[in-house]
Amino acid sequence: MENSRPLDELNASRNKRVIIELKNGKQYVGKLKAFDIHINIVLDETEEHVDGEVKRKIGTAFIRGDTIILISSQ
Repeated sequence: MENSRPLDELNASRNKRVIIELKNGKQYVGKLKAFDIHINIVLDETEEHVDGEVKRKIGTAFIRGDTIILISSQ
């Protein structure tokens, strides 16, 4: 998609699995359910990953946008 905006790209990832990396080094993988203009994120089927391994399963998680450094689709 040429000339798309960041929120358009995020919207294209809705209901798909994404990887979220936080400032504190934690990584969460889950299905993107919702987000707002501040990039606050709601994930379903969320897993916390450490060194590529699943550390714990969280279920539904709300992640504050100001803690996120990276969002990637899987």
